[in-house]
Parts: sequence; C-alpha cells; structure tokens
Amino acid sequence: MSLSSHKVQLLSPAGNLTKLKIALAYGADAVYGGVSHFSLRTRAGKEFSFEDFAQGVEYAHSLGKKVFVTINGFPFNSQLSLLESHIEKMAKLNPDAFIVAAIGVVRLAKKIAPHIPIHLSTQANVLNVLDAQSYYEMGVKRIVAAREISLKDIKEIKKQLPDLEIEVFIHGSMCFAFSGRCLISALQSGRVPNRGSCANDCRFDYEYFVRNTQNDELIPFNGKELYVKNPDNGVMMRLEETEGVGTHIFNSKDLNLSAYIHEILESNVIDALKIEGRTKSHYYAGITARAYRAAIDDFYAGRKNSAFYENELNTLKNRGFTSGYLIHRPYEKNNTQNHLTAISDGNYQVNAEVLENGLYAVCKHTIAQGDSKEIVLPFGADVACGKSELGEIYEENGKKMMRFDRICLENGKELTSIHSGNTNAFKLPLPLPPFSFLRQKTS
Repeated sequence: MSLSSHKVQLLSPAGNLTKLKIALAYGADAVYGGVSHFSLRTRAGKEFSFEDFAQGVEYAHSLGKKVFVTINGFPFNSQLSLLESHIEKMAKLNPDAFIVAAIGVVRLAKKIAPHIPIHLSTQANVLNVLDAQSYYEMGVKRIVAAREISLKDIKEIKKQLPDLEIEVFIHGSMCFAFSGRCLISALQSGRVPNRGSCANDCRFDYEYFVRNTQNDELIPFNGKELYVKNPDNGVMMRLEETEGVGTHIFNSKDLNLSAYIHEILESNVIDALKIEGRTKSHYYAGITARAYRAAIDDFYAGRKNSAFYENELNTLKNRGFTSGYLIHRPYEKNNTQNHLTAISDGNYQVNAEVLENGLYAVCKHTIAQGDSKEIVLPFGADVACGKSELGEIYEENGKKMMRFDRICLENGKELTSIHSGNTNAFKLPLPLPPFSFLRQKTS
C-alpha cells in the first residue's frame, strides 16, 4: 500500500496493561510490549503478565488498534527450547506482529507462526539497502531502521524496496552505542544490554583519578576543565567533572523529533513513527502519544502547531533533547550529549492520575484543599465546566482547571490534603475521562 493512501502509524510503548490503555486513549494507533526476558525490557516484561498481555491484545483489537510483541533479545543456546515455546504461546494471542532482532529468531518465528508478520527490531541495525533487501527476502514485513540512519538513506531503501514498511524512532532515550549494541553494562554490572537488563552504566556519575606512578595510588582529580583531544583532526571531548557529583562522558540526551515531523512525513517513505519508553511513567505514555498524534494529524490537515508539541513534551522528565541523526549526520552536530547530569527533569509535576472509572484518582504529588490543578485530557476528549460540593471545573487562560474544596477518599475519610504516599483513591469533584491527569507547573 502506498503511503499516499493511508496515514503514518503512531506506535507507543506499553510497559503494562494500564500504559497500553493510556497510550491508545491518547492517540496511538498501535502499541508494543513483551512479557518475558526475550524482550529487551525485562523490567517492563515483569510488569506485564501473560494474562494482562492477552487482555491488552483483546482490548486494542476492540478499538481497531494493533499490538506488536517484542521478542527482540539475543538468546543463548540454552534458551532456544524455551524461546520456541514462548513464540508458540504468544502466537496464540493473535498479535499483529512480532518485533524480532536476531536473524535466527526471524527464521524460527516464520517457521512456528508463519501467519504473524515479522517486524525487524532496530537492534538489527539496518542502515542500507543491502541489509534491508536480505531481511525482506527472508519475509520481514517491516524494518525498524537503526536510530543512526539518515532520512536520505531511508529514501533510497524505499526506492529499491517500495513494499517494505519502514518504521523510525522519533522520541525517547538514546544510547551511546549503535542502537543498544553495547557491552558496558555487561562488563561493569553483569547485566547484558542485549538481553534486556541494561543497568544504564552510561548514565553513571564517573569520577576522575590520577595515578601516582611511584606507588600506583589513585588520587582524585578535581579539576574543572579536562579534555581529551584527537591530534589528527583536532576534535576535543570535554571530560568536565563537577566536584561531589562526577562527570557524564557517555550520557546521551533524549531524542525529540517533534520539530521535524512535517519534514519526515513529507518524504513519503515512512510507514510508522515509534516512541521509546516501556519503562517510563503512565504520564509519559499519554503525553508523548498526544503530542505526536497532534503533530501527525496537523500535517495531514495542512496545519502546524510546533509550540504545542514542544511545550507538551517539555512537561516530561528528560535529560535534555536532541534531534538525533535522522535529519542531521552525527558529525554535523555536537549537542547530542548531556555533560551536566543524567537525572531526568521536566517543568511540570503530575499531581494525580484518573482511574479508568473516571470518578476517582490516585495521588502522585500533594493536593490540598483550595488547590487548583490543570486537567490533561486524552486525545480528542473534552470536559464541561461545572461545580459540586467537592470543588469545581473551570477554564483559565485557555486551560481546563480542577479546584478541590474538599478531599474525600474512596473509603469515606476526608482530608485537608493528600500526598503521594497515600495509595487510597480520592473522589473527583466532577467526573473526568478515564486516564486523565492533573498537573502543575514547577518553579
């Protein structure tokens, strides 16, 4: 099918059943996730039981949306029989595709479940027509291109293989290595990145030491400006250490291509846009889906609202943003690394998450009597202003706000304020759409 006859697909991460539902409510066309250590996010896999995943597939299909199963780890010989049974078990759920990285697993999945389409994971590092052609001939329906590929190279792949679907990452954590093909965590922590248990050693706070050549003693180096230089080309890498904190020599900023969605879609060679983040928060799942859903729909409607996309994505905790390598080559820019901190930070705080019944919410940050919080709605949803004995919904500066005059828990107890440590649901002054959020701007 040519791209001119259908919209590009928006694919969101689903680390558990609730995130799956939130991503779909906020505008995703499809979600991806897994339930075992054969997925490259074992932490997310632990949150997703087989029963929950089966329910998620059924739920998505009831909305006319899709679910892709991640089987993108790199198995050892001792795991192959377990892998076979896992593929058989997941195939019975009738997902819309398997996301696979290892070439042998591609062949195995085609043998066991020939009716399930194969999407090739970004871990396979497809960067050129030659590799794309090889996988296509093996029966791969879609390739999730390497994050290091350029749009120019994707155009050439699409030109040579017009029936091969191409998916690209547009948002989320970036890796210091080629699409996650890294050994640092395995060497330092014994946790293998390409089997789903990366410890994110590239984010650690490293400290510098100088070796005393006389006695081999290591002495802390507390200099403020330290660089390494390549004498052949003059390229320098800053190794700046903050005293008491350390330095961040491998720490990549987060990918954010919201400013380039129109340029990407105008190329007419991309079939799906993918958001990273199965281990990120429920709020992340919703906001990323909503921002990129708006950008995609705006493109097809002939409009653009860059300020909205940017502002919404800035409310998320992040390590700073970069546009990565799809539009610009790595050597054309030097702003992809965060030297200052590996801690994610954003300009908004989530106060509450509305439950699926729309009547109650759970607290994520302090709410007190008299407080007003901004309402964040799923994509396309709206809510009317109104009052009740518990509070009010009103509009201020173009935003819907909720004020709390009373805070009443589901168990009937009334409080003057509620904090994140209180896991009891509290009643909303007026109903909100399921999975809405309440938030406030931070200083």
